[in-house]
Amino acid sequence: MNPERKTPELKTAERKTPERRSRKARRTRDTLAQAAFELVLDRGLRNVTVEEIAERADVDRRTFSRYFTSKEAAVLDSLRGDGDRINDALRARPAGEPPLTAYRRAVLDWIEDPGAQAWHRRERIFDLLVLAEQEPTLYAAYHHIRVDAQEDSVAIVADRLGVDPRRDIRPAVTVAAGAGALLAAQAAWVRAGQPDGLPRLIGQAFDALAGELLAQPPAGQAPHSTTEGSTES
Repeated sequence: MNPERKTPELKTAERKTPERRSRKARRTRDTLAQAAFELVLDRGLRNVTVEEIAERADVDRRTFSRYFTSKEAAVLDSLRGDGDRINDALRARPAGEPPLTAYRRAVLDWIEDPGAQAWHRRERIFDLLVLAEQEPTLYAAYHHIRVDAQEDSVAIVADRLGVDPRRDIRPAVTVAAGAGALLAAQAAWVRAGQPDGLPRLIGQAFDALAGELLAQPPAGQAPHSTTEGSTES
């Protein structure tokens, strides 16, 4: 028998080895992220070190650095998946939908899907977003996560329109508007202190974007002046 010829069983085992490594890496990352999440929410961002997160996850500091650049990135890792879920829903929207309508319905698909565990269904995510509003480094890390998700959204919208996003501004405008509505709803949710109110606020934000903000002011109502010190004649 040719020693270089591999049996089907050996080929199957070789295919499974990378899969097992991938699953193990995913478990390690998830364990680190969960440790960071729990420690930071229990004790505060400034009272938790990377070494403590690694110890809670039963790994060393070097392993932590293999997966995350900072404790902020680790504690927010669960939010990164939400952008991916919204983008998956955006890809699945019917091709004939207008881009902003598709983005809105993708967000609603995510928020209404019990299996997706959107923010209002996931334990302590509300507390995490409140903390992100209070801690500048955490807010900055969350901003990077949003930017990454929005870049993917722009590429998806561009593909739906059949355009090059480097030459056609419409995909970027669509995503900026839709993501802005979602961010406004999130900020209102955090300020209101009502963990169950997120779906309602998202609906209101997109309604405002699609409706009254595009309408002419009522007859007889002058637009607000943007010039300081202006006076009526």
